[in-house]
Amino acid sequence: MNYVWDLVIKTEQKGLERKGLYFTPAKVYSPYMELSLPDLNATLVDREIEVNADYRFTNIFDGMFDLDYEECAELRVALFDIMMHFLADVDLSQGMNLREYYIRFILRDIEDGLFGDEVKHGLTLFTRNEREVIAANLLRLYETGEAVYLLKDTMRKLFKRSTIYVNCEEKDELVFYVGQKRTEAVEARIELVRRLFLPVRFVTEIYWEYHFGLLDVEETMQIDRIALY
Repeated sequence: MNYVWDLVIKTEQKGLERKGLYFTPAKVYSPYMELSLPDLNATLVDREIEVNADYRFTNIFDGMFDLDYEECAELRVALFDIMMHFLADVDLSQGMNLREYYIRFILRDIEDGLFGDEVKHGLTLFTRNEREVIAANLLRLYETGEAVYLLKDTMRKLFKRSTIYVNCEEKDELVFYVGQKRTEAVEARIELVRRLFLPVRFVTEIYWEYHFGLLDVEETMQIDRIALY
């Protein structure tokens, strides 16, 4: 990690909030690096981060930490932290296209409870990358209306071994094979996907660890590893 934006991305990938970071002006630093880390190959994120403000932001912080200026030290450090958080947000916004902004808006709406409290809580069960998968497919749903396709696509991306079968002969039914043991956490994750993407007219049947038997598909016809449909 060398840049502030790199640090923020790694923080969010670990499921932590960027507002928990505290930026301070570095006392000892390399002129060739933005972050002043004890370990140059660090992969873990510390809460307190020293930053070499002269690396990219000389015009902003010039003179703020002059060694001859000793007044209001606590205020200047607090302002530095606030400004670095703002600059980190600017860093992360650069390079984003309009679609990525829409995805951020959808995630913000979910987190603000506009999709309901159950969806708001359910979203916390997913990683940052998984949340973006959900939001991106929600955006595609608004654009195309292809709910069944996007339900299958979302399940496939979030649950790697999953498969969804469509049965419309006698009734509109979707049969889910999850490929995982049934736990409260997995159930809650699937319920969120169903709540967001499942068309109203469809009923669902869920198979968890064991697949139901399919003729001529040997993997589904294993003794003691088969479910009845």
